[in-house]
Amino acid sequence: MAASGMSNKAKYECLLFDMDDTLYPMSSGLNLACRKNIEDYMLHHLQIEESEVPKMCLDLYKEYGTTMAGLKELGYEFDNDEIHAYIHGRLPYDSLKPDPVLRNLLLSMPQRKIIFTNADEAHAAQVLSRLGLEDCFEGIICFETLNPPPKSESDDDNCFSGNSSKTENKPRATHILCKPNLEAIEAAIQIANIDPDKTVFFDDSARNIAAGKAAGLHTVIVGTSILVPGADYALNSIHNIKEALPEIWDAEEGEQMEAVIQSSVIETVVLA
Repeated sequence: MAASGMSNKAKYECLLFDMDDTLYPMSSGLNLACRKNIEDYMLHHLQIEESEVPKMCLDLYKEYGTTMAGLKELGYEFDNDEIHAYIHGRLPYDSLKPDPVLRNLLLSMPQRKIIFTNADEAHAAQVLSRLGLEDCFEGIICFETLNPPPKSESDDDNCFSGNSSKTENKPRATHILCKPNLEAIEAAIQIANIDPDKTVFFDDSARNIAAGKAAGLHTVIVGTSILVPGADYALNSIHNIKEALPEIWDAEEGEQMEAVIQSSVIETVVLA
């Protein structure tokens, strides 16, 4: 949801949010359930030796950003939609509850707000709906955004038209573009048409934060009070934004900025 009438003196123009373990706490259990589902897929669908699966899953995640990306790089063949459906289709989404506090915070922010996740569109829609935040963001940059299908020109009504041409170097079918790859961060910046120097990036991953800083973004590590390399701020919880970054609501001269919040529900779209 875009705010209108924003002062040109605003320090920040856009807020870029990771989703999983950032908009909700890791204690929800989705993270562990997701890893379990990935390991099950590796075991039962890719026939990887059971004793090797846990370590291989973690090693690929560390080296390539996601285990899925690592499996592709190693030459394993699988359908992207199929593995996403398997991994996310059995997650305990019931553990996610509406978050009216975060919703009010987001709606009070005058800047553009965009989700930037490695997850697929269906998972992002499910999480935002469960949290009651589906109308709080202008758009979503997700797996499909950075990794369009080979034929590429999507006619999905939920996708912005005209943006796909900005991803000039489209990834190969065997290569998945995702955080913390600097190329993925830079692609997101280009797709969303944002100025890194006027954008704040929120993420729970230290390596994603480091990549965001390398791309020129202002950075906030979420889920800890300890600064990590590349982080400008650290938040124990996403609910602490106002205490840590009051300038989101203020003009550079300290005057309060007023967000123009539309009364009708706005559908969050997937940026493509």
